[in-house]
Amino acid sequence: MNCNELREHYELYAMGQSEEPERSEIRAHLQRQCEVCMHEIKRARQMLALLGGTAMPAAPSPALRRRILASVGGTHSRFGWSPFLAFACALALFAAVYFGGRERDLANELSRVREINRQQTMQLASVNQAFTILTGQDTVVSTFGEGQPKPKGQIFVSPSQGVLLIASNLPPAPTGKAYEMWVIKGGKPQAAGMFQSSADGTAMHVQRGATDKAQAVAVTLESEGGSDQPTTTPLFAAPIRGLQ
Repeated sequence: MNCNELREHYELYAMGQSEEPERSEIRAHLQRQCEVCMHEIKRARQMLALLGGTAMPAAPSPALRRRILASVGGTHSRFGWSPFLAFACALALFAAVYFGGRERDLANELSRVREINRQQTMQLASVNQAFTILTGQDTVVSTFGEGQPKPKGQIFVSPSQGVLLIASNLPPAPTGKAYEMWVIKGGKPQAAGMFQSSADGTAMHVQRGATDKAQAVAVTLESEGGSDQPTTTPLFAAPIRGLQ
């Protein structure tokens, strides 16, 4: 079982009331130092310790009870509400701690789903932009790295839409580094966005905006924050022909 399937059994395990196979599964997770299970069991034990330390309401002495009841015309009874009130308070505290933890879990899960949705939205927008450039009537294509083991691929340039780079044999950038694309106009490089390659060495980068009079597209390895001008020798460059 994974940690998510064991969520409902941590408190029972801490009280020694869990059943098989969950008890053995939790024990196995703890033995291999599972951080999630160790944290949840610690939380459950702290909660039980807090409940165990809840003070029971003090009951008045029998003599005092008789005097109070006599003063209001009541009758003496051996039945007391104190244990039940203490139990109700303890149960309320348990519920507050338990559902408080669940609320945090739900908030974390919601945050994770929102981040996934944000990334998927960005990827979809990038794909749509790439398709617009690929199908543009004014798009011209340049190839780089043919017949070489070095990075190779194609550059699609649409003067009205932007530039699309598709590359392979481009290893992931070192830690703290990223690839930066440059559009060369009038012999001067203009920054055209940062990107990373995938683990398999493939990369796709889109830079929207007018790119008329572009002479070439180049890529350099820069610091992760980017640069206003190239600071390293281009890994590759592709001349753009057919643009005015």
